[in-house]
Amino acid sequence: MHVFITGGTGLIGSAVIAELLGNGHTVLALARSDSSAAAVETAGAEPLRGGLADLPTLRAGAARADGVIHLAFSNDFSTPATLAAGVAEESAALAALGEELIDSDRPFITVSGTPVVPSRASTETDPPSTDGPVGGRGRSVTSMLELASRGVRTAAVRLPRTVHNEGKGGFAGVLTDAARRNGVSGYPGDGTQRWPAVHALDAAVLFRLVLEKAPAGTAWHAVADEGDAVRDIAAVIGRRLGLAAQAVPPEMFGPLGPIFATDQPSSSAHTRQALGWQPRHPSLLEDLENIQP
Repeated sequence: MHVFITGGTGLIGSAVIAELLGNGHTVLALARSDSSAAAVETAGAEPLRGGLADLPTLRAGAARADGVIHLAFSNDFSTPATLAAGVAEESAALAALGEELIDSDRPFITVSGTPVVPSRASTETDPPSTDGPVGGRGRSVTSMLELASRGVRTAAVRLPRTVHNEGKGGFAGVLTDAARRNGVSGYPGDGTQRWPAVHALDAAVLFRLVLEKAPAGTAWHAVADEGDAVRDIAAVIGRRLGLAAQAVPPEMFGPLGPIFATDQPSSSAHTRQALGWQPRHPSLLEDLENIQP
């Protein structure tokens, strides 16, 4: 299959490209800079110059492909305004890609997030979260999945709050960066709230399986660790950096504060059973041991 991918040079995207190429697929990857284009070529894929806001280029990439995987996001969480702008940009991109694929029966896979369900681990049948700072992402993914009724084999791979590799990535990476800045390995609340996690290389396998096998209009959970307590995550980060781990105000994490303070465990039991997906790489707490002081 010739696959068009957005976000192909990030932590997750680079793993997805390698997984696709290693299993007989070819890849056309969106590249917004010369350095990104060079990285795509080095990986063995073909670059397509353009950014996520360049809707004609997105449509052109989708038109050339047998399937599409969308991974790109601005990842600017510095203020509520920049976060909202990133959500709006992604929503427009999903709509443009979906329009190009209508009545084609081609797969269209998007990244999503595991939902938050009070008092239990979320499952694949739970609806996406549509409230809070990133609720708009849930609404745009819902609209994208509804294209299953218009001849698009849509699917969403729901990622946990931390996708990691070599001690880097995800919300745990944000905690690490904040610890370096602030001189303390901080966590919001009492730290008992749980975050699910997955290694990037395991997530990449699931994206490929969903591309190849998933029925239209379905959601899947790329969750290896159902939920690690945030204070346990902060404790490993603190030990690796030689810093104390302690509670800090949620406001220290900007617009992500309310999300960081939320208990959000998640299950992938259905995904594992239905698609035969089995995570094999280190857990989050094991992988954080790779953090360099």
